[in-house]
Amino acid sequence: MIACAIFAATLASAQYTESSFWQTDVDAGSLPPIAERLPYVPLVVDLEAKGRVTGRQGGTLRTLVTRSKDVRQMVVYGYARLVGYDETYEIRPDILAALDIEDNRKFTLRLRPGHRWSDGHPFTSEDFRYWWEDVANNPDLSPSGPLEFLRVDDELPTVTFPDENTVIYEWSGPNPEFVQQLAEARPPFIYRPAHFLKRFHAKYADEDSLRAELRAKRVRSWAALHNKSDNMYKFDNADLPTLQPWMLATKDAKSRYLFVKNPFYHRVDTKGTQLPYLDIIEMNVVSSGLVAAKANAGEVDLQARGLDFKDIAVLKKGEAMGGYHTELWKNGTASQIAIYLNLNYNDDGWRNLMRDVRFRRALSLSIDRKIINKALYFGLAHEGNMTVLPQSPFHKPENLTAWAEFDPEKANALLDEIGLTERNREGQRLLPDGRPLWLVVETAGERQEVENALQIVVDNWRDIGVKMIMRPLERDILRNRVYSGQTQSAVWFGWDNGLPQPSTPPMFAVPQQQEFFAWPKWGQYYQTHGEAGEAPDMPEAIRLMELAAAWKQSTSEAKRGDIWQEIVDIHADQVFAIGLLSGARQPVVVNNDLINVPQKAIWAWSPGAHFGVHRPDEFWFDR
Repeated sequence: MIACAIFAATLASAQYTESSFWQTDVDAGSLPPIAERLPYVPLVVDLEAKGRVTGRQGGTLRTLVTRSKDVRQMVVYGYARLVGYDETYEIRPDILAALDIEDNRKFTLRLRPGHRWSDGHPFTSEDFRYWWEDVANNPDLSPSGPLEFLRVDDELPTVTFPDENTVIYEWSGPNPEFVQQLAEARPPFIYRPAHFLKRFHAKYADEDSLRAELRAKRVRSWAALHNKSDNMYKFDNADLPTLQPWMLATKDAKSRYLFVKNPFYHRVDTKGTQLPYLDIIEMNVVSSGLVAAKANAGEVDLQARGLDFKDIAVLKKGEAMGGYHTELWKNGTASQIAIYLNLNYNDDGWRNLMRDVRFRRALSLSIDRKIINKALYFGLAHEGNMTVLPQSPFHKPENLTAWAEFDPEKANALLDEIGLTERNREGQRLLPDGRPLWLVVETAGERQEVENALQIVVDNWRDIGVKMIMRPLERDILRNRVYSGQTQSAVWFGWDNGLPQPSTPPMFAVPQQQEFFAWPKWGQYYQTHGEAGEAPDMPEAIRLMELAAAWKQSTSEAKRGDIWQEIVDIHADQVFAIGLLSGARQPVVVNNDLINVPQKAIWAWSPGAHFGVHRPDEFWFDR
């Protein structure tokens, strides 16, 4: 059972401190006073117990993104979740008052009585019912049906709503993914602001009003209108109520977005001050090449996204004049740079070669990671193939070094063993059909460190008779090409989650997601229930799928740990991703007046939601 510590949540309403930011609205009667805005039992945060400083409200925090669509980072950084990871990476109730778990099969979600959306409307089980019955199970809005993590052996849960503060999800078998998914950086929002969205739903809306909305929004169907309005993660609809600490306050912006504090946010400190402390987040959109320069000039108050290890020198140089300092956090990805051979590539000759583990091993063995480490990270990163980080219980030093020692002689022997002995005049090996061994590696073109590393790999692979050609693309184009099998090989990070625990769902490490660039079509096959993609047909991939099924059925933490270890070991042996380095530090620029930002931390998408797990709603300016 996961339970919420609510011992400090009995503060008398008289102890709550009204925010100066909202005082004018309260005085005008357009907003209720603080005691009426909070849940009856808010989440009380004991900052001093966490080693932090209790703060005061006020101030505007400046940060940068490189695309307008990255306003969604405010959902990531805000990290208000039904349940979420704390600073020790344990899952705790957050929006929920409590979560009762029976045999990983029955989950009783207990809401905070009196909790409200950002527009003041009650947040109740009706918001969960609306999503489940009218969105997830409505074929017009969700053609594929409910989200995959809600299926256990193709069985959907029984979902009931006993009262306005209780929601129950129940399966006949265990669903250990359920809780972890709720805590993700991009969570599955299993609730919606029903009071807001019903006006766009054919089941509830007045026909004439709905027709007028369609004309006004210039969309052709009520489902398209509903989906356009229902963008909880994109966070680009200022009208959509939220439970996040800050809400979007600018409409139709292009390069400057303002987010103001949510007056109905559910967290308070032990002195009765409602979080978040910061009144406004100002998010500006700039080109990726300007992030470090603007940070150096003191134009940001908190910045990590868009900064790389190479930027540390210029950031350090600007600290005195810029009024900031630069922290170096650990990186939570399994590999800073990883090369993925597309085992679903649309060319039979190349596909067969890349599926030969000897070819993947040979390419890995021929890379001089020590040179890359010295050139890019001053020797401070960890050289080796992609595997879990030392903070994970499944880390083995031998998996980091497996097929990762610089050994061109062994690499050449493996290529000869495959039968790639013929060469052209330039010394490049030839495929059995006579084509030269030219390997095109596509990148997102966003990280200079990737381009620099690949320049070294070009020379390494030339020495074993393989010509590598780099092709930078825009991120979305790269992904679409990989998913469709048009990309031969690509570069990305290793697993976002390099810190798996026994309870971590392994779907990102098995052929269940197209996002893993080594097997996009196998992932599509799983995600679409066989309607798209291809079924895994390599023995090792099939074994990974068997392990994922066994993990899902297991109720033993020890057994899940054993399953995870086998998954990690298979990856190390099969080199599904050729990792180069891990553990490179992430620079984090912090205004000198900004309090409670940790000096030592992990920068990770999952688990952690980048800044989210470190709770930016607790950051404040000491000015």
